[in-house]
Amino acid sequence: MRAGAADLEGKPFFSSEMRKLTPLDSENAAALLQELIESASQKQCSGIGSLNDNKSAAGFLSVVLDLSPYLRNVLLRRPAIIEPLLEEPLSTRLEKLMQEIASCSRGDKVTEAGIMTELRQLKLESHVLIALGDLSGLFSISETTLWLSRLAEECVGAAVRFLLRDAHEAGKLKLPDPTHPTKDSGWIILAMGKLGAFELNYSSDIDLIVFIDERSPAIIDPYENVETFSRLTRRLVRILQDRTADGYVFRTDLRLRPDPGSTPLAIPVVAALNYYEGRGQNWERAAMIKARPVAGDIDAGKRVLAELAPYVWRKYLDYAAIADVHSIKRQIHAHKGHGEVAVRGHNVKLGRGGIREIEFFVQTQQLIAGGRFPQLRGSRTVDMLAALHGLGWISIEARDTLVQHYGFLRDVEHRIQMIADEQTHTLPEDDENFLRVAHMMGYQDGETFAEDFRHALQAVEMHYAALFEQAQDLTGETGNLVFTGDVDDPDTLKTLEKFGFKRPSDICRVIRTWHFGRYRATQSAESRERLTELTPVLLRAFGVTSRADEALMRFDEMIKGLPAGIQLFSLLQSNPRLLDLLVLIMGAAPRLASIITRKPHIFDGMLDPAIFADVPTRAYLAERLEGFLGPSKVFEDVLDRLRIFASEHRFLIGIRLLTGAIDGARAGKAFSDLADLVIDRSLRAVIDEFASKHGKIAGGRIAVLGMGKLGSRELTAGSDVDLILLYDHDANAEESDGGKPLPASQYYMRLTQRLIAALSAPTAEGVLYEVDFRLRPSGNKGPVATHIDAFRKYQRTDAWTWEHMALTRARPVAGDAAFFGEIEQEVTNILALKRDTARIAKDVIDMRALIETEKPPRDAWDLKLVPGGIIDLEFIAQFAVLTGNVEGPVIAQSTAEVLGKLNPALVDPAMADDLVQAANLYTSVTQLIRLCLDDDTRPEDFPPGLGELLCRACDLPDMKRVESQLSETARSVRKTFNALLRSMQKS
Repeated sequence: MRAGAADLEGKPFFSSEMRKLTPLDSENAAALLQELIESASQKQCSGIGSLNDNKSAAGFLSVVLDLSPYLRNVLLRRPAIIEPLLEEPLSTRLEKLMQEIASCSRGDKVTEAGIMTELRQLKLESHVLIALGDLSGLFSISETTLWLSRLAEECVGAAVRFLLRDAHEAGKLKLPDPTHPTKDSGWIILAMGKLGAFELNYSSDIDLIVFIDERSPAIIDPYENVETFSRLTRRLVRILQDRTADGYVFRTDLRLRPDPGSTPLAIPVVAALNYYEGRGQNWERAAMIKARPVAGDIDAGKRVLAELAPYVWRKYLDYAAIADVHSIKRQIHAHKGHGEVAVRGHNVKLGRGGIREIEFFVQTQQLIAGGRFPQLRGSRTVDMLAALHGLGWISIEARDTLVQHYGFLRDVEHRIQMIADEQTHTLPEDDENFLRVAHMMGYQDGETFAEDFRHALQAVEMHYAALFEQAQDLTGETGNLVFTGDVDDPDTLKTLEKFGFKRPSDICRVIRTWHFGRYRATQSAESRERLTELTPVLLRAFGVTSRADEALMRFDEMIKGLPAGIQLFSLLQSNPRLLDLLVLIMGAAPRLASIITRKPHIFDGMLDPAIFADVPTRAYLAERLEGFLGPSKVFEDVLDRLRIFASEHRFLIGIRLLTGAIDGARAGKAFSDLADLVIDRSLRAVIDEFASKHGKIAGGRIAVLGMGKLGSRELTAGSDVDLILLYDHDANAEESDGGKPLPASQYYMRLTQRLIAALSAPTAEGVLYEVDFRLRPSGNKGPVATHIDAFRKYQRTDAWTWEHMALTRARPVAGDAAFFGEIEQEVTNILALKRDTARIAKDVIDMRALIETEKPPRDAWDLKLVPGGIIDLEFIAQFAVLTGNVEGPVIAQSTAEVLGKLNPALVDPAMADDLVQAANLYTSVTQLIRLCLDDDTRPEDFPPGLGELLCRACDLPDMKRVESQLSETARSVRKTFNALLRSMQKS
């Protein structure tokens, strides 16, 4: 398949008409262009200087340099990349590069190191040129993704051919024709996902499945073929994704193969076919829609896909398959719209109204009808939208709307990734990078772009929601719903079973309780009338959850606790999205459900449709806190209001996380920002109240240090807070000046005790936070308040390694803002002290071993304590900070952010990337589990709704894959932990 043929016979690239883009800074853009021209001149690329005479080309290139840091860095280093475009069309140049990639594996003297270098350099050049074609408007989105896919395909093919020849020369294989090494080689490389569909995105990884044709004449020893081809596959991944001085080629993912936790990297075809026919799941059928042989033994790959066709394209769709499609659908439907979408921070791939919903819209209908209609068996999303319309499955309006917005969203995805060549799909939250995306999209301002982006999401979501509603008709969900009298109606029991309830008689009993007015919320006739009208909708909504009976029982508990029901029932009747949200909570989050049951008023916060449009930033929360506190001055009233505010906004942050409006990392920051604000406000209230009796200390200053997850801004919904209170005062101040004066040290000690009580003492409104002050100097033996001088001295002379490790996460969160800078500098200075690296490594290893002995993990889901879990990652980050191996500031940084700044001399960049991904994975999973469950919940008691949320957060199809990924990640992190710390211990 050829890409971008439109300009093959056209003009040289730089003489073409280009899309006009607006820079962030015109002066900077002009300066960068001159810097490029000067760099080109120094590197004997003098022809590039002629761009000054080409207004269109110079303008376009200067804006690209200004808007994309990634492209700027590459072009300033290697201006020769664009010199050929002065003479030839872009597609002509790309075709030549594809040919160079294809030929780089040929020759007798090719080495693995040599091909790794050549592939990286050619990939980089092609990558930049494809971006220029995309940004200039010369390439459409389909041409851009096609070129990116061809680039990946050529790189994989070149590496595979090299490895096959190498195995032949080493006597591991006997190729029938070494000059054409892939022919009858038996090594089948299937491209999956976007690479399989020629839809690869700009910074995508590539999904591959590797099979072995055991009948291949190239196989010398049938008993060794799995090991031989698995070893070759491992080398293939290394060639493609290991980071070297030249970068990487493509990140490579092999996890779509059958049962990846227990199968080799290369799987015999017979074993794979047996798996798919006996244990294959519908999501794997969906994945196979996009499969195609991309390298190796192409003919054998085609034969495999032909044998799999009956599995993928079933002639008849049974009810179990329909139910499974519904289950997959629920994973995305669970976070379907609840009000406006926040544009900044939105995941354009996985978020509401995003690319994944369009792909799912298409693939679901392909699964249902592809067995009967061969026209629906294609892999490309846009082509299949046209085919669905051609067969009358969707309207012309749905086709055109989804095609248009698919192209728009894919463009946005590419612009996000062109900022730093990162595999991210999330729109930046900060102004500068958000505007970079808007300007690269051709907009002159962020507001218009945000409006169009939101419109696209809403349009996609509307069509996706309509598909979900239509799909419910497939199972014929109709029947009797009669709940009068004391005897169960037989037809009603059948209807409830059809809906998905396992204990229909119990459900009948619960609903009769509602209708008979036995709860306060159902005592009024009007309330019962509203609930009666709502009952069929409720039953349908709860019926599609995985444990419908449990979810409805939780809803019953909530009704039982309501003082009145008319308002809620009316809202649910008129607001289906609110009902979706309530069903989600009852089905997936027992902890949140119990909060609503105990405090029904907290549900009121969800009635504001804007909560999902607003990212819960510190400024957002601060504004609402001040409005909520209002003129309150009475100490007890302030504390109660703070408790109400904190519990409501913890809940609302959790709801945003539950629905996918924010991810785990963003939730951690929001929970931490909320804690900062209420702790600071509590401290101010305590100081004022305390001063009214005891006065103040001359020159007195207070700062509360947040430690642990509060310090690193990674709090979860159920976290307690670790604090240290530091104070200072005039040197000659001996006691306070109030009616009941106190000596300075006693003053601050008692004030701290009052703060602890203000935060953690239970009142009618509950507890603000469980508070832990054990990280203060000398722990429980030391005073609860510490003078700044004593803190300095202790940290420099008496502190243990573990205390300095804890200090790496220290951050001022409340108190005298002028005092913060001094404390931050002090913490920075302490962390920068010269240390014995080997001793620190030994202390870290010993401490981890002690924790493992004294506090072993409960099970594999105890992600904090499992070997290779969160503690290992935190210890690696803290070790790096203490040994000066982190680039840039560390205060207020999460573990993932610190790991992302590791010195390459300490940890290989590829390994650091893996650690960051591990931290992000653990954060996503932990945030959801802590939000949805109580601490003592065992894995076997996880509600299925939570499983679907975890699959969505990890972008994996089922819980088995999530568990496999967590296990694989833990093994990898522990391996890195041991290798790094033990090597440092010996140094």
